[in-house]
This record gives sequence, structure tokens and C-alpha cells, in this order.
Amino acid sequence: MNKAITDGLVFTPPQFENGLDVWSAGDGTPGSPTYAGSPNAALVPADQDFGGCLELLKNITTTKLRYMGDTPILPGCYLRIRARVKAMSGNLPAVRIAAWAGGAGGAHVTGVTETGPSVQLTAYGKVETVEAIVGTGARTGVNMAWGTGTLYGHFGIDLTGPNGGVVRIDDIEIEDVTSAFLRTMMDWVDVRDYGAKGDGVTDDSAAFDAADAAADATGRDLFVSEGTYFLNADVTLEAPARFEGKVTMPANRRLSMTRSFDLPSYAAAFGSEEEGFKKAFQALLNFSDHDSLDLKGRRIEVTAPIDLQASVSNKTTFATRRVIRNGQFNVISGSAWNPTVVTSQASYSTSNPTTLTGVANIANITVGALVEGTGVGREIYVKAVNVGAGTLTLSNPLYGAAGTQVYTFTRFKYVLDFGGFDSLSQMALENIDIQCNGEASGINLAPSGIVFQIRDSFIQNPKNRGITSMGTGCQGMMIDRCQFLSAEGPLLAQDRVSIAFNTNGNDVKLRNCRAVNFRHFGIMAGAGSLIVGNHFFQADSAPAGVRLAGLVLIGTDLRTAITGNSIDNAFIEWTNEHEADPDFFSQYSFGGLTITGNVFTVSDSAPWFSWIVVKPYGSGHFIQSLNVTANAFKAFNGNIDRVEKVDTTFAPLDNSRMRNIWFEGNTFTAVNQVIANPVIYEFTQGSAASTWTVNPGAYLPLGGWARTVEAMVPQGAITGPAGERRSDMPYVDVEQGAQKQNVTLNWLAASKGKVRVSVRMDSPY
Repeated sequence: MNKAITDGLVFTPPQFENGLDVWSAGDGTPGSPTYAGSPNAALVPADQDFGGCLELLKNITTTKLRYMGDTPILPGCYLRIRARVKAMSGNLPAVRIAAWAGGAGGAHVTGVTETGPSVQLTAYGKVETVEAIVGTGARTGVNMAWGTGTLYGHFGIDLTGPNGGVVRIDDIEIEDVTSAFLRTMMDWVDVRDYGAKGDGVTDDSAAFDAADAAADATGRDLFVSEGTYFLNADVTLEAPARFEGKVTMPANRRLSMTRSFDLPSYAAAFGSEEEGFKKAFQALLNFSDHDSLDLKGRRIEVTAPIDLQASVSNKTTFATRRVIRNGQFNVISGSAWNPTVVTSQASYSTSNPTTLTGVANIANITVGALVEGTGVGREIYVKAVNVGAGTLTLSNPLYGAAGTQVYTFTRFKYVLDFGGFDSLSQMALENIDIQCNGEASGINLAPSGIVFQIRDSFIQNPKNRGITSMGTGCQGMMIDRCQFLSAEGPLLAQDRVSIAFNTNGNDVKLRNCRAVNFRHFGIMAGAGSLIVGNHFFQADSAPAGVRLAGLVLIGTDLRTAITGNSIDNAFIEWTNEHEADPDFFSQYSFGGLTITGNVFTVSDSAPWFSWIVVKPYGSGHFIQSLNVTANAFKAFNGNIDRVEKVDTTFAPLDNSRMRNIWFEGNTFTAVNQVIANPVIYEFTQGSAASTWTVNPGAYLPLGGWARTVEAMVPQGAITGPAGERRSDMPYVDVEQGAQKQNVTLNWLAASKGKVRVSVRMDSPY
């Protein structure tokens, strides 16, 4: 670039022979004295080295020569001022290029360098060349960096040193040397040309703003050349940005690159993918220009948990849709991933069901810590900490912890930790791969919020948890087409500790996911969930091995559907362990669960394994609605006894209150005892008797009683002792026998024959 060519600008001052009235003995400003008629200045028309030139007597400490015309200083334009000088007689002075910097309104710009390198004259008649380069940017080779506040200059030379010497000065030249600094193809604007220092200390925010404005106005890119640029203000770049250098900012300052809003650009800006991601996420939540952050397939090497709220710093709540997509987070091992474990004594009362009081050592317990202790259900987390009051708020009540005991609080370390937000809604992760590498957990949700989404993503080898909900930040959560791969595959099922996800809120959608070899696939508290099309597998290498719950459903009135899943070497466990008083009183008991069209398999398991387990944590509970329909149950390498059971560790179910239970249309392979409700039981009475005892109890699910007979149909003739035909209709007695699982048919007279009886273990309505 050459402004003399492109814009027709003239930089070189007129020759001395055209008159000395434009050459000042002062700063060159209007009104300063000139050399016209000066006794110590004379024109020499024909010097053997210079042709026409100026002869000057040095008679003061600094003898100045300045062109009085305004030489423009333009951003991105660099000027070289050059003069040839020789000593003629007297003392030998030193010579340097010098100038006066002018700003708006003719004001002198202070604080900038106004002199170039000094050259000492050493012999008479020897021609010396002095030069200096001036421009707005502090670039290598620039002697006078004037920044964007300087609009023009008065240029010339200074004679310094002893007085009394006479020198001759050739005509001064000023030329555009921008091409020495800028690349041949200039589709960019360099921030240095607008005053950026790049020294890592000076605040370059204003220079970035000015350079960006120029780039955006001319349709060019913003170029951040080599250096470290400190930005101590919020900066928005409207032009596409390229980075050779990098920027640093305080945590509370934001860089928004509206035309380069992706991870590669931010990684280039901040010198690393990890820091770049944090600053890009900060911008994502602070500007409305983009609804998503594209990682562009980049892999982020993560050395410590990413506290996403701390990255944003100025927000604790957010509820506008934002998406992070298309990239990988790869954990680098180190002590930063070690869980923080604290043991403390605390007290619990059922009258204050989500609070621990009198907590010792509370200052060391952090929000999001897992709570473990006697009478504590699974996946109970610290939701809030009140150090002054000595209390902890829990995500759910404790079923059997009344009194005082020592609890263990474990804070896992997550790759993406949203736990610092008070509330976060409508955040989505899409096509994300989180490589935990057995070192870290995956994602920690905010304590509250709605509609967190993760889709088409992988969470691989988490140390403890894949996705954790410490509160209700999972309300309406959607997990779609994701893979959860455990690091604990080589371990026996009972030795595993990792859990793919947990939830506490309602209306969770878990669809078309795959999970392998976790202790539990999901622990789901709350209601109104849809669990559709997933495959979870939890086998191990042990013969007749222990199998654990794949899905743990916590709550009584679930309103939940489990449909079209492949449930492999795992079972569904239904509990009420998140109740401060788990006994049944006036609340809803177990109900609202539909299990339809699933494929259940198990291999190499003990015969007592079952795929559907109901585990009441208190007495008096019953099932008020359950539909298990059109499922396929199959065992490999050994039969199992039943597909369902009640775990009576804490209490049995109240069979006298069972109602609205349907087990229909299921298929059974390698299952010793098939079940149905209602069951159509075929019974043959070989010898005539007035009372027939029908025993369908083994076919009734969940150890239920024979409570209802819906129908009885004779199969062939009912006859008396001599074969005489009976045409009377028996009456029925239900809940017979010690286990109340028998039904008696009571005939008018002794009879024999075969009947089909439809028996239910519940009241259907």
C-alpha cells in the first residue's frame, strides 16, 4: 500500500530553494519563527553532493528545523523521514530526525516519542544519512509510534551537541513505507495500526474497537498480529477476526466475536481451547447475536473442572435457549479431578424433611455434594449450604435418618459443571463427546431450571457420574440418542459405583439411548417421565452373577411409561426411598407405571433374579395401578424363577388393597413361572367333591392374593359321582388358604370335571 499512489497524498515537503518561509526554527506550528531572512541560514544553489541545499549554523543547544506544513498521520500508514547531512566547519554536532505531533484542534499530543535515532557527525565533508519511521502502531522498526490520537506532524531535524558548527542539509524526504510492514494482500486491518501495544500490560481495548470499526466499514478482517493484548473492557468485534497473537482479559470482561463465533476462533484468541471455550461460553450467555456455540469438531483438552457459572461470572440465572454443539472434551489426568470427601456430624428431623441441622465442619461442604449415611436414599445431594445457620438443604428427604449421625459428603468433579448457577433453563448440548477417561464425571446440572437437553452425544468412561441433577434443574430434561459408556466394564456388577444419570424433576424424556456396564443406568425421582427405545446392558463375567437395577424409579405416583426398551442383564426397581416417613398414610401409594413392548433379557444369572422389583421402604403400601403388557422376557444360560417380585427388606406390600394391575400379552422364555393378571387358570377335579380348591397363586404377580374371580367356564360336562350331569352354578370363595392365593368353587352337590377360571390378584377398579 502507498497512499501517495492510492490516495494521491503528498508527504515530501517542498525543496529548500522554493523558499525558507515554510521552514521553522521552532516546532513548525503556526506563528513559530522561520528561517526566511535568518542570519544563521543560507541557501546553497550547487553543492557537489546535494545540488541545492540549506546551510545552517548551529547556534543554540538544540537547533531545530521543521516543515510547517501538516503532514497527515493515517492509521495503518507508516512514513519514513530521511535527511542527508554533512559538516562543513566548526564543531561537529549530532543530527536526528525530529517532529512535533499534532492532534485534534491543533493541540500538541504529549507522551509520544518525537525524535529518531541520533547520528554523530565525525568528519568534515562526510555525508551522513539520518532517518526515522513514524506511524500509529508500535511495530518493530517504528521509531515514533504515535497512536490514533495523532492526526498530523511537523517533521524535520534537530542539531544537538556543541554550538558553532556549520552543516549543509539536503532536501528532506518523507515517503510512505507501509508496504514494509503490511503483507502484499491486505484484506485485513491490524490492531497494531490503531495503537495496540501487544505487551500484555497496556489496555488495548480502545485500539481493538477502532481497528474493528475500520475493518467492518471496509469489509475486511480484523488481524491481531503477534503479541499478547490485554483487554480491560468488554470488546465486541463485528468484523471477522484472525489471530496470530493472543488476548488476555479479566474474568469479568467479555470478548464477543459476532462474525467469528466458534471455538477455533476463541481458542486462537486466548491461546488454548480450554480458555477459549470458557470465554466463548461467557459471550454466549451475554450476547444475543448467536443462539449456539459451534466447537467445529475441535477437541478441548480439559485439565480441571469447567465451572461454567464462574466463566460467565455476571449471571446466576439464565433462561434463554442456548446450544453447545459439535466437539469433544478430553480429560487430562491430574489431582484437580479428585472428589472432595468430607465427613461431618449432623441432625435430621422428619418435621424438616429436606434439611440437615447442626452440621459440623460445614464450611468444607460444598453445594452439589452427594450425601451418604444410615437411612439416606440413593442420589441425595446438597442443594444449598448456610454456613451461618449450620444447615444444609437436601435435594430430597431421607427415609430413615431421624436423629444425629455422621454423614459423608462427596463432591464429584465434572467436566461441565453448571452447578454454580442458581437456575439454568433451555440449555442444550448437541453432538458432544465427553471423554472422562475414568478421571472425571461428566455433567452437573444447576439446582433448578427446566428443559436441559443433551442429544446425539457420548459420555464415556465417567469415574462416578455421567449426568448429575442435584435439584430440579432436570425438570423437563430431554436425553435423546446418547451413548453412556462405563469405565467399569471389567468389574463385577456389584463392585461398580458409576451411575449414568439421575433426575429429581418431572417430565423427563429419555429416548433412544444406549448405556453399558454402569452400576445403574438411571435413578429417576419425579413423575411424568417417558423412557422409550433405550438399550441398557449391565452384565459381567461371573457365573450366576449378581444383577443390579438398570432403572431405579423413586416415587409412588409415577405417571411414567417405559416403552420399547431393551433391558439387558438389569432390572427395573420401584421404591419410595425419598420420603421422610415412607409408611403409607394418606398419600398416593405405588401407581401410574406402564411397562409396554420392552425386550427383557438376562444371561448367566442366579434363578432368583427378576426384571421388575417393587421395594416399599415403609409399611402399608400397595399398588394402585400398574400395566405390564406385551413385553418379551428371556433368560440365557439358565432359567430364572419369575420375572417380578416384591423386595421385602423394609416392608411387604398390602395385598388386600391391590387394584388396577394388568399383566397381559407378555411372552416368557426360560422362565420357570409365567404370570398374568387376570390369569386364566385351567383346573381339573378328578373325583367328585362339593368344594373344589383352585390354586392359581403361582401365576399371580407380586405374590398377590386371589382376590377376584371374573369368570368361570366349564370345559366339557360337569358330572356327579356316577357321571350324571350337573347343571348348577357354583359360588366362589376368594383369598383361601394360608397364603390367600386359592379360590374355592362351591357346588350344590359333589361334582367333578374341568373348568377355566379367570382370577385376579387385585380389584380391577
